[in-house]
Amino acid sequence: FDQFSSPSLMGIPLILIATTFPALLLPSPNNRWVTDRLSTLQLWIINLITKQLMTPLNKKGHKWALILTSLMVFLLLINLLGLLPYTFTPTTQLSMNLALAFPLWLATLLTGLRNQPSISLGHLLPEGTPTLLIPALILIETTSLLIRPLALGVRLTANLTAGHLLIQLISTATTTLMSTMPVVSLLTLLVLFLLTILEVAVAMIQAYVFVLLLSLYLQENI
Repeated sequence: FDQFSSPSLMGIPLILIATTFPALLLPSPNNRWVTDRLSTLQLWIINLITKQLMTPLNKKGHKWALILTSLMVFLLLINLLGLLPYTFTPTTQLSMNLALAFPLWLATLLTGLRNQPSISLGHLLPEGTPTLLIPALILIETTSLLIRPLALGVRLTANLTAGHLLIQLISTATTTLMSTMPVVSLLTLLVLFLLTILEVAVAMIQAYVFVLLLSLYLQENI
């Protein structure tokens, strides 16, 4: 579990560098009509992400395009770069994921309460509910509403942590068995290769799911 402890140098935590460094790898936008291939690819990916996130939303939600797309790119970069050897993944920390999930979820909730309070509160009680079940259903729906940011943060943390632990265990087994049982070591190496491909997919999917759920919460409130 040492890989999940925040790195520090001379007692100074390096978590800020770990979160900001991936953004430095992106090429800075410029005003040229013809740019290099990397800038073109970056613009194409951002355009694709924005289109995917904004399609379910109506025009009122399009003002959230910048923050949701930025969050998606941020999570994608951190999750994917965290799969490299000797790197630290900030999104394996529950504190960071909750710090991202809670304010954004609260912003969607407050947007709904400000713009359409009756409809937002109406979500707590489905239409046609029997009178006896009204108090219980309100409690259940309120709990499910309040637990959303926790579910967002825990989902991202648990998926990435589990994947990194599996990679750590299987890679340790591969190096240990190399001298004693080389055939078994090759099999575990193959498993490690397949698991790494799976984790790249998980890193991308979890970043997408995190932002997609936020956009769906926003859609409910606009």
